[in-house]
Amino acid sequence: MKFTADHDLHIHTHLSLCSGDPAQNVSAICEYAEKQGLSRICITDHFWDSKVPGASDWYKLQDMEHISASLPIQKLCGIDVLFGCETDMDRFFTVGVDKSTFEDFDFVLIPTTHLHMTGFTLSEEDAQSLDRRAELWVERFDGLLKCDLPFEKVGIAHLTCSLTAPASREDYIAVLNMLPEAEMERLFSRAAELGVGIELNAYDMRYAPEEEEAVLRPFRIAKAAGCKFFCGSDAHHPESLYFAKEVFERVIDVLGLCESDKFIPKK
Repeated sequence: MKFTADHDLHIHTHLSLCSGDPAQNVSAICEYAEKQGLSRICITDHFWDSKVPGASDWYKLQDMEHISASLPIQKLCGIDVLFGCETDMDRFFTVGVDKSTFEDFDFVLIPTTHLHMTGFTLSEEDAQSLDRRAELWVERFDGLLKCDLPFEKVGIAHLTCSLTAPASREDYIAVLNMLPEAEMERLFSRAAELGVGIELNAYDMRYAPEEEEAVLRPFRIAKAAGCKFFCGSDAHHPESLYFAKEVFERVIDVLGLCESDKFIPKK
């Protein structure tokens, strides 16, 4: 059976400081889920656990007290509404959620490609080189998979995010093309063993036709390795919610995904 785009496990509210849009609230998100016929959604505001040292100034403001303002989440008939977060991993491969805090979440997104945070996720020196950014793509993914985490409720966010090389679209595609196939095969095989989810991110998937091979190559390798996938709009504003399902369905077709390829977090 074909993979159905019946969920969205990466949605921000106005509580994420990169949103701040009062219209992006839980009620509006639940309305979106109902209109799109989704069976599962997850609220994933940016978060850094106060139990974990090393937060950036931006992340310090987004602690549990801050993101818990979205609770209690509205219960909807027929829709599973999850409480999650999007944390980060600093340049020392420290994940911003203490292992004990995972119990407070239904799902935790961890990006490895937030390479726009110079001084926090990468050093000043590392930020200067596209070759080094490609190496960091591998090293950070590897570092995350070596962490002691409940991977059955973890999703790796936007592995082909343009923030990997944010200076230009050309730089971004160049870095993706530098990723060694053998290393990706190794990493995705390990990801499949651990049972971690791999995100199909709606922003990443809005690529130009000539960019398709570079953007989708990691996901083709992930599929061959036996990884499981989930959809995430990564929406920060209401208008970003409604283009997502069309993007998901196109990529599902291109990758040839089946229901057996779907990741479902284990609460």
